[in-house]
Amino acid sequence: MRWRFVGGLTRRRAARQRLLPFLERTRRRERWFKSAIVALTLLAVAGVVGSSRVGRWYARSFLTGARPLAAWLSGLEPDRALVEAHLAVRRARTVDATYQAVSRYYRDAPPTMQRLFRATGMDPAHALIGSGRVTDAFLLSPQVFVADTHGRSYRLRPGVRSVWLRQVTLRNGPFGLFLVRDDPEVRAAAGAAGAVVDEPSRQTTNSWGLRGPEPDPQAQVRGIVLGDSFMQGMFNGDHDTPPLALERTLRGLWGGSVSVLNTGHIGYAPEQYYHTLKEYGARFRPHFVVVSVCPNDFGPGADVMAGKGDDWDEAAWWLEQVAQWCRTRSVPCLLVPVPTDAQILGVRKDGRYPAPVCDLYRGVSSSYCDPLDAFVDEHLRLAREAVRQGAPLAKSPLYNGHIDDNHFSPAGAELWAGIVARRLDLLMGLRRSR
Repeated sequence: MRWRFVGGLTRRRAARQRLLPFLERTRRRERWFKSAIVALTLLAVAGVVGSSRVGRWYARSFLTGARPLAAWLSGLEPDRALVEAHLAVRRARTVDATYQAVSRYYRDAPPTMQRLFRATGMDPAHALIGSGRVTDAFLLSPQVFVADTHGRSYRLRPGVRSVWLRQVTLRNGPFGLFLVRDDPEVRAAAGAAGAVVDEPSRQTTNSWGLRGPEPDPQAQVRGIVLGDSFMQGMFNGDHDTPPLALERTLRGLWGGSVSVLNTGHIGYAPEQYYHTLKEYGARFRPHFVVVSVCPNDFGPGADVMAGKGDDWDEAAWWLEQVAQWCRTRSVPCLLVPVPTDAQILGVRKDGRYPAPVCDLYRGVSSSYCDPLDAFVDEHLRLAREAVRQGAPLAKSPLYNGHIDDNHFSPAGAELWAGIVARRLDLLMGLRRSR
């Protein structure tokens, strides 16, 4: 037994039974061998990750997402630059996956569909992939849209005449939005592929790359409408978009010159709304801003209506940026959730949408306008008239249900405009009277 003298005290060193030399060498070799296996396995995994597109994306996603997640877990507000870096990696992955889907589909598509893709510029060599929410990406025609590097992902080209194609089926293919150039070549290719040209949907863009007449920055009253396909007026003609109907209604209420800028783009989300406002706000100097939102601004539309939306926080952040832009310039900002046709005809589920929209918005009550009840009332009035005429309604005439589309019909656009105009009239009148 050994003893050790420490600070005036005598302690007995713990006894330890030593292994025989050859057993100790064997155990050291076993530990070294296991460590080598682990190291080689990690190197192999790193090699696989680095050599594949998917692997590299997951690695970047993990690295960019780790710090915001750590901040969130510790109760701190994540640095916005880190959050956006992480989201940019996710968006790039979504866009890349969609491009790969376009390439696979085009390779195996029948000749008539390949011809349509070439005529519209949607073939893999020319395709434009747009992205609204981070997890959404879709195929667009570069003859109608152009890529945007200032936060909007894509935008409409100025001075283009286009038309919607319907009944374009891409089995096992990408999600495509077939707003295409309106010319004989495209029409011939569409007919050969079995697509239907929706004649009432013809649209043109002005010199600013927006639907509607030329903007008038010198008008007595100027407004900007932010939104997606509902405001762009999907499947409606140039005179039947909600923002243009709003312009007509306000002109009737106020007289004088009124110019309302329709910045609606199909697929846009609150992130694009903000960057759109940044781009046009300084040029147009609006007296009011209307923000139109719908369920798929907060996640896949069906998920949101089922109470499972996953983008509420991100959407709320961008909507606050829009509101802050307006506050710093003393510009009234009106948030208007789109009422859906399913809510008009079936169960409202407004506890899932739009009630959470109201909850996340920080504006005062007068800056939030929910048209749902007014749409229900008008649908009931139209349904009663249809029964009196012996032709009961199967769908709501406030939407494009006759072509199996759930966007506003011209009647729905006019109703929306009347509701929004009434609130703006009250808000602007209050400001003028002060």
